[in-house]
This record gives sequence, structure tokens and C-alpha cells, in this order.
Amino acid sequence: MKTLWLTCFACGILGLGGCAGTPVERYRAEQPVLDLARYFNGTIDGWGIFQDRSGEVIKRFHVVIDATWEKRDGVDVGTLDENFSWSDGTTSRRVWTITRVDASRYVGRADDVVGEAQGEAAGNSLRWRYVLALPVDGRVWKVDFDDWMFLIDDKVMLNRSAMRKFGFHLGDVTLSFTRR
Repeated sequence: MKTLWLTCFACGILGLGGCAGTPVERYRAEQPVLDLARYFNGTIDGWGIFQDRSGEVIKRFHVVIDATWEKRDGVDVGTLDENFSWSDGTTSRRVWTITRVDASRYVGRADDVVGEAQGEAAGNSLRWRYVLALPVDGRVWKVDFDDWMFLIDDKVMLNRSAMRKFGFHLGDVTLSFTRR
């Protein structure tokens, strides 16, 4: 019994260590500097894939984002209206409302996001963390997203999201954005 407990404890500690990852601050000196209000302004096209935990591509998609920003009570607030076309012929829509908290932090809300998304920017990168209510086979799963965006130049941004449930890796979303 003691051996079982020690094994479970060791696995738990190792699992927590894997959650730490790279801090966004690591990218502070990287150029060009990502300014969400500048990049996500106008129409952006995105092409992506969802891979399950074995790496198999399960779905492909195209997303068109219509993005605008405005000042509300002196605070930058953006609306990202995302329209998805999936490889299986289905469509979906997500509308984000993103608020700049300070020079490097953002919060975001969308109908299928549980609570608030937390974002931190540094240099050419942004890290979003949020819980998405994801419909799967007639049920809704609350899935943790660890979402990284990297600005390549003024037109192209790459995005990689790791999906987890109860700490277990479910799959990844890889996405390339291009500003029109």
C-alpha cells in the first residue's frame, strides 16, 4: 500500500512539473512586437488542423475573423467575430470580446468559454489560457486550452493550442493566420 501511495505521489509531482512550461516572458526580446489591437484589426483568414493525442489529423478548418477595436471608458476592447468552416461540411461561430488590462495582459470572453480567458503578451507572443465548453458526441466537455500565438511578421501569425482534460493531453490545434 505504501509503495502504491508513493508511486501515485511521484506521478502527481511529475505531472505538475509538466504544467509549468515556458513563461511568456521568455519571448520579451522577440520581434516584431505583438500588439493584439494592431494585428487583429480588419479581416484575418486562418487555416488549421485539430490532431488527437496520437497526432492523427481529425479535422481541418478555415476561419474568417472580422476584428474591430474601440475605446470604452479609456480601455481598449476588441471584438473578434470568428466564422469557422470545417472539413466535415459543418460551420460554427465564436465571438470574442477582449479587453486590454494593461500593457501585457488581456482578458477575454466568448459564449463557449467558461469564465474568463487570461492572456499575457511579451515580445512577439501571446499566451491564452481558458476553459472551452466543447460539444462532443451530444455531450459538452469542459476542456482546458493552453493557447500560444507567435507573430511572424505584420501579416502572418502562428498559433498552437494544447487541449487537456483532468490534466490529460487530448490533442492539439495548429493554426496559421494571415491578415488581408
